Amino acid sequence: MKIHLGCGKRNLKGYVHIDLADYPHINYKHNINSLPMLEDNSVDLIYASHVLEYFDRYEVLNVLKEWKRVLMPGKILRLAVPDFESLIDVYKKTGSLSKIIGPIFGRWEIPGSDMIIYHKTVYDFIDLKNVLIKSGFSEVKRWDWKEVFTGENENFDDYSQAYFPHMDKEKGKLISLNVEAIKNER
Repeated sequence: MKIHLGCGKRNLKGYVHIDLADYPHINYKHNINSLPMLEDNSVDLIYASHVLEYFDRYEVLNVLKEWKRVLMPGKILRLAVPDFESLIDVYKKTGSLSKIIGPIFGRWEIPGSDMIIYHKTVYDFIDLKNVLIKSGFSEVKRWDWKEVFTGENENFDDYSQAYFPHMDKEKGKLISLNVEAIKNER
């Protein structure tokens, strides 16, 4: 089983979708910080794009612990978050806060509810790697969306493919930090 956490309107074929929003493809309408509908060690792959930053630094360890609980040993947690280092480069290049404010202080109105959520933290590669290792993951490395989204999902597009300038995937700068890690065997 592969799960897509915090998917919103994005539908990844072959995945179980879990989100607070109300869309037809969502299998479980639930907060992704707790996954009571899933058994321990029952998931082959977790994909979560631009959702981890909605949890603050104190919450994130418990969230990752819960995600680790459902993931099978030796399997992959694949994350994408706004890349603070890349966003700083964009700011230095443009001198415009308006070019980076969205990815840093994101705001999302959850469809089908009265809830509004905001980004609570930022990450660079070293910081995210340390959080993942502290949470019991290993083999932390970057992943390339061009290699991951193939076959039935080759036209899938989400924030893991966020570039500056917007949608310039050929010459632009990737502003998404795409990182995966393995659940330790123990």
